[in-house]
Amino acid sequence: MANLVVLRGVPESLSAKYVGSFAYLTIRDRLPTILTKVIDTIHRNKDKFFEEHGEEGVQAEKRAISFLSKLRNELQTDKPVLALTDDVVDTDMWNQYLLRQQVLMEENEPPSWFKSSWLYVECYMYRRIQESVRLNPPICDFDVFKEAKTQSFFESQQAIMAICTYLQGLMKNMDDLSETQLLDQFLKLLQVSLWGNKCDLSISAGQDNSQKASPIDSLEDLKPFILVDDSNLVWSALTNGKIPGGPWKLQGRVDIVLDNAGFELVTDLVFADFLVSSGLASQVHFHGKSMPWFVSDTTREDFIWTIRQTLAANHRWMSKSGAKWQHYVKDGTWSYHDHPFWTLPHEFCDMAADAPDLYATLQKADFIFFKGDLNYRKLTSDRHWAHTEPFEKALRGFHPAPLCSLRTLKANVQVGLQPGQGEDLTAREPGWMTSGKYAVVQFSSPHREQ
Repeated sequence: MANLVVLRGVPESLSAKYVGSFAYLTIRDRLPTILTKVIDTIHRNKDKFFEEHGEEGVQAEKRAISFLSKLRNELQTDKPVLALTDDVVDTDMWNQYLLRQQVLMEENEPPSWFKSSWLYVECYMYRRIQESVRLNPPICDFDVFKEAKTQSFFESQQAIMAICTYLQGLMKNMDDLSETQLLDQFLKLLQVSLWGNKCDLSISAGQDNSQKASPIDSLEDLKPFILVDDSNLVWSALTNGKIPGGPWKLQGRVDIVLDNAGFELVTDLVFADFLVSSGLASQVHFHGKSMPWFVSDTTREDFIWTIRQTLAANHRWMSKSGAKWQHYVKDGTWSYHDHPFWTLPHEFCDMAADAPDLYATLQKADFIFFKGDLNYRKLTSDRHWAHTEPFEKALRGFHPAPLCSLRTLKANVQVGLQPGQGEDLTAREPGWMTSGKYAVVQFSSPHREQ
């Protein structure tokens, strides 16, 4: 009965307890595959651990693999979720959240992999992967996903070159653009950042998911697949009715809550460069993960590494872009921030209560972009909302600043559609919510009519 009281007026969380659902298939098939790849990655680095740490490194590798093999077995046999035992800054928050999940379980069952909230147990798996290395010095700082992220970046080189070339061509004429032309370029680079979100290694279970072709060339063909497009509302909120550029610049701060490293991060950096160069923003604050997460999510190390790699590229326009980005970081125009909340399993409507410092930080932004699927799931609480439910309602009071979700659909939650739109898509393409083929640009403002 407790769960019905807690969830009054709010749909149930997505969960693997519904056999055949995307949550069920993810936990049954995709998560064990990711764990197997992590085990393989750690094993393949055994010689490196030995070279750096001697026999101590080899023993740490063995213990980490044993830990992960046990974790995989717990997952596949639907064992109860266990408390964390490491001493990271977020350990107590995770263990408190486990107690909160216990209250939601029916008949006082313990939370388990296939019976709890999908959002909770999927985040929990990645946190336990971190625990496997944190508990095993001297390899406790090893990023088990670094190889996959690096490979994705290098395999997307052609597309990265193309987008940097486009950006540098645009920079030459930026001051001469009319408002209409500026809006046109804004929409293009917003869409490049949107479709960059297709490159998600957690969805492909670590398989190659790099971007090969120039994203600019395919934007027109991709437009029909944007199910909700609030781009013009985003433009209005950013410009506040004023024309950017000219003799003065807007002094707004834009925050971007990042998703994947690799090609997607480059599209975000290109978009951020445009925002600053056009006068749409005076500062950009990037928010990323404080630990390796969901295979390809951006950490501080990934952010710094990507800018350095772009700067060091043997390609004129890539290198020029990288030099400018490094300058932005050095002079404070761009800054990177992480916070433990981004790698907690909480819905974002919990942020004001559970991470008031982060919520207060976001309130200082003039506009916030949330990139990707996991952020969308957390924005909407990852629940069984009707497709026509307004985006504002699904946010459940999370309104630190005007915000926009840029997301390609890779999980079965989607709100803000027109009546019949979801049903039509389901009839044509049953997997439309999880294929990455469709996308949304969804805007919400604290001052907008609810």
